Amino acid sequence: MLTSHFWSGDAIRSRSVSDIVLSATLDVPAPSARVLADWQRETASRLELEPGDVEVMPLARTQMRWPDYRQCVQAMSDWTRALGLSNVLASSDMALMACRGAHYHHDGAQYGSAAFCNLFLSEDRGLDLHFPHAGHRIPLKRGTAVIFDTGQPHGVIQRRSSGFNAADFPPDQDCIQIFLTWELPIEDAGVGRALEVCFDVARQTSTQLDEQQVLLDGAPVAVCPESGVLNRTGRASPDS
Repeated sequence: MLTSHFWSGDAIRSRSVSDIVLSATLDVPAPSARVLADWQRETASRLELEPGDVEVMPLARTQMRWPDYRQCVQAMSDWTRALGLSNVLASSDMALMACRGAHYHHDGAQYGSAAFCNLFLSEDRGLDLHFPHAGHRIPLKRGTAVIFDTGQPHGVIQRRSSGFNAADFPPDQDCIQIFLTWELPIEDAGVGRALEVCFDVARQTSTQLDEQQVLLDGAPVAVCPESGVLNRTGRASPDS
């Protein structure tokens, strides 16, 4: 069992890692040619994305040059509200991101107190968001919306592939996905309920930790970046 230990105020708290992935395809406008050209320049010249990289894009510039982005935010707000998440989206941090695929990983060490809520803005590039441990595989295209636990291992891979392979992302092929992302507080009642998260599942272990981390059956876990396979990397903790 995967367990996330995360900062809650000034203390470490434990919780289960949800294998639920909420997804939908929303009707959102296509980015303008000006915005697409700006994204292409940014990813090619400044970010210089290598296969597997996920990087932050300049959100303010996109907001200024693409007024219709507000329709994307409204569509996400309507969807999350329909899921019972009330107005949590409006009070959550938002960022614009770019990825050229993504190595398998989890984000529990940095974002253990959150769930990710993503809206993909690029057209279909033949990529899937894959959760190998939880058994979900979601085709990515404009309007794909997902909510998932940051502690759940995931990657972005070619649709025909069973794992991450850098050769699937050649430099002469457009393999970049642009997406909006929000950090939803995992302790929000609606978020926890939607993902069926159980809290305080390893209280004793939490008292012994001083940093956020994800444990597998009580031991530190590593994610193979190519296959997504989970491996325990240390000795089990006392209450595993």
